[in-house]
Amino acid sequence: LILPVRYRISATWGAHEGSMLLWVTIQALWTAMVALFSKSLSLKQIARVLAILGVISLGFAAFVYITSNPFLRTFPAPMDGNDLNPLLQDIGLIIHPPILYMGYVGLSVPFALSVAALLGGKIDENWIRWSRPWTNIAWGCLTLGIVLGSWWAYYELGWGGWWFWDPVENASFLPWLAAVGLIHVQAVSEKRNAFRGWTVLLAIIAFSLSVLGTFLVRSGVLTSVHAFASDPTRGVFVLGLLAAYAGGSLFLYAIRAHKLKSAGGFQLSSRETMLLINSILFITVCFMVLMGTLFPLIFEAFDKKISVGPPYFGSMFFMFMIPVVMMLPLGVLYRWRKDEFIRIIMKLIPAFVVSVSMTLLAVWYFEGLNIKATLGVFASFWVFTSILFALKSSWKLSRGLWGMHIAHFGFAVYLFGVSMTEHTDFEIDTLMHPNEVKMVQGYSVEFKGVEQKQIENYMADVGHFVVTKNNEHVADMNPQKRIYLRRSNPMTEAAIDPGFTRDLYISLGEQINDNGGWAVRVYIKPFIRWMWGGG
Repeated sequence: LILPVRYRISATWGAHEGSMLLWVTIQALWTAMVALFSKSLSLKQIARVLAILGVISLGFAAFVYITSNPFLRTFPAPMDGNDLNPLLQDIGLIIHPPILYMGYVGLSVPFALSVAALLGGKIDENWIRWSRPWTNIAWGCLTLGIVLGSWWAYYELGWGGWWFWDPVENASFLPWLAAVGLIHVQAVSEKRNAFRGWTVLLAIIAFSLSVLGTFLVRSGVLTSVHAFASDPTRGVFVLGLLAAYAGGSLFLYAIRAHKLKSAGGFQLSSRETMLLINSILFITVCFMVLMGTLFPLIFEAFDKKISVGPPYFGSMFFMFMIPVVMMLPLGVLYRWRKDEFIRIIMKLIPAFVVSVSMTLLAVWYFEGLNIKATLGVFASFWVFTSILFALKSSWKLSRGLWGMHIAHFGFAVYLFGVSMTEHTDFEIDTLMHPNEVKMVQGYSVEFKGVEQKQIENYMADVGHFVVTKNNEHVADMNPQKRIYLRRSNPMTEAAIDPGFTRDLYISLGEQINDNGGWAVRVYIKPFIRWMWGGG
């Protein structure tokens, strides 16, 4: 009861049972929206789609009722409630899970549409045109949910990172990658009536990966800060749902996909080919992340150990994203059905020259860029300039094309932010006493001391730091070391001074001696907010 009201509300989905209740609620919401906005489909089509969504809802509702009933009474009832994990007492918990679940569950709509198409043996233009907005909305929610989760981890966990390739982080990234591939081929299916079977398969894969992610989080097979407590019953149940939904739909695809005939013809040098290659590359990246996530589990099942960590994911992701980035402008500039390769090359030469020039300027201005950072900066300029040159020919575009360019522009901003913050950030761990000053990358950080305060439902050691640069005041920063009254859990709350081109990040560690000395960690994170802005 000492929890602030906002956390009493969000505590509803702070534990496993409540989060699954949120899942079922959002599933019902998506189903209701499909029923409400499905007037353009035939009665047979919408009946099939709603029936499939109903089966999905029934499966997860049974999972909640049998293994995860949130309405069971706790006996004896705690006098002051069960409290909420201090890590989750944050604005991030209030907004991150609902938005992420909107993306997870939203992928059930293109899945249901695809299975309905297999049952009917037909995909027409109206079906494809109707399915694209649902995919885009679900993918947008999933993107926003992942970005919010990264932002929450950055400022709440106190380690200054934004993505650790944690298995449960990967569980949300996998359906996102599949959805990106799906969005690219849906464009071809709508415009050129091509790749219909591939479109259906990707819709099945995207939702299946969403259910797989649920299994990884809920079963307890993974060790992660995101995972819930181990319960084999839950894992077996979700695995059964995965077998039913993914296995059943893939079996149906195997016997009915030949009926989904594609009508559009095209040559190798065409926009259709470029978008197909892009979708295949995204699915390849997805498979790479999936293997890295599952391999430790497979080895553990045979009583063996293997560690797959950030070095593997970072190297493989970097390797596969190079062709994705280089080919991105091709899908924009190529014409449908047939085009001349030499025409595209001539259009891209100016963009390439501008990109190289801007990269050299960045290398000169930001001293110390390594090869990975330089390639990343070039990639961001390459995407950005190719968009500008594509827009140069015509600003009168459809909403869909504007959406595509905005998404690609966001990707360019994200690439620049990642390249700069990953390879040019600065970190220092030091011992500081009251009134001591440390110089950090041109910033003067003065430690004024620590005072104790009671704030809401926790006690806090509040550090006071004054940051200046060139004798000009930059920020007063107050990181905290918290002890929550109910659980006595120590928590670190970093202080962040955000900026357009950098974040200044100070984290308070433990008191080291009786002279007021504290362990202090200071980060300089260049352009980190560009990542989230681009996302």
